[in-house]
Amino acid sequence: MGKLTTHVLDTMNGCPAAGMLVALYRMDGGQPTLLKQLALNHDGRADAPLLDDTTFKTGTYRLVFEVAAYFRGRGVILPEPPFVDAVPIDFGLANPLQHYHVPLLASPWAYSTYRGS
Repeated sequence: MGKLTTHVLDTMNGCPAAGMLVALYRMDGGQPTLLKQLALNHDGRADAPLLDDTTFKTGTYRLVFEVAAYFRGRGVILPEPPFVDAVPIDFGLANPLQHYHVPLLASPWAYSTYRGS
């Protein structure tokens, strides 16, 4: 059955982004509906799938990663406003039988994502 997972790596320090706050929204007609908020575990992952076979629905979603807050929490001095603050990633879930994984590689100055496995 389908599921959604995420993983964040801190590329500045070369480690998982433990403690980073993440929010998941479902986008209905362009309007976000908050589904879940969580802090990533010691491995930079959610403890459970963000969506599983009981909550997975096809559609458009948004993950928002609190990148600047995470780096401030690690003692990094950032400008105000920070260059990278909250990072939203909009994506579609089309197949309810597949595993969708949305990883994020983040630093205070850059980020990238891709569809992982």
